[in-house]
Amino acid sequence: MKRIIGFTAVAGLFVTALAMGACALRADSAGPAAQASAPQIVSGTRLLIGLRDSLSTKTSKRGDRFSARTLEPLPLTDGSLLRAGAEVRGHVDKVEAAHHTGRARMWLTFDDLRVPGGRAPLVAIVDDVPGVQSVHVNFAREGDIEGNTQPRRTAYEAAAAGALVGAAPGVAAHNKKDAAMGAAVGAVTAFMATSGLGEELTLEKGTKLEITLERSLYLAEN
Repeated sequence: MKRIIGFTAVAGLFVTALAMGACALRADSAGPAAQASAPQIVSGTRLLIGLRDSLSTKTSKRGDRFSARTLEPLPLTDGSLLRAGAEVRGHVDKVEAAHHTGRARMWLTFDDLRVPGGRAPLVAIVDDVPGVQSVHVNFAREGDIEGNTQPRRTAYEAAAAGALVGAAPGVAAHNKKDAAMGAAVGAVTAFMATSGLGEELTLEKGTKLEITLERSLYLAEN
């Protein structure tokens, strides 16, 4: 009798373990599918944002955090729009003050974007500082940070030549600039620089930045 009870107990534990394993397998397999079906802002989308903090190569340092707001609605793959006003958070990645290097430079990293239901990781690169003539964006191959020696298109084309293999076909079909932006993350680095020697770079609160997504941004389904 004891043997029968013991066998029954072991069999029950075995069945429970199998059921738990099946549930875990279903959850794991559903993860990528759920993300793929979730609305997204596709890689290559350009966002116009307005800074809510002032940044300067004179006072800002690596690690300083800043926030911004989207100024235009953003299209989602399900046909809807993410309304303007979504908060963008980021931090200063690197600063080179003019009194140290002769020409001020600043690198920004974007961390996340507030979306319905929480925050989504944001991988983007600064593309332009519209309306500010004294500040321009330079592009170079990673590890090859230079002054304003090449126009943006030339730098993008150089990066595209080395990283086009990783570009998404839909992005690469547009032009060499977009192809470089869609290539492997890190192939192109962007930094803002002043146009004058010895001039510090200052981005006042409210300054507009145009940034481009390097990876698609997924929104959780409601």
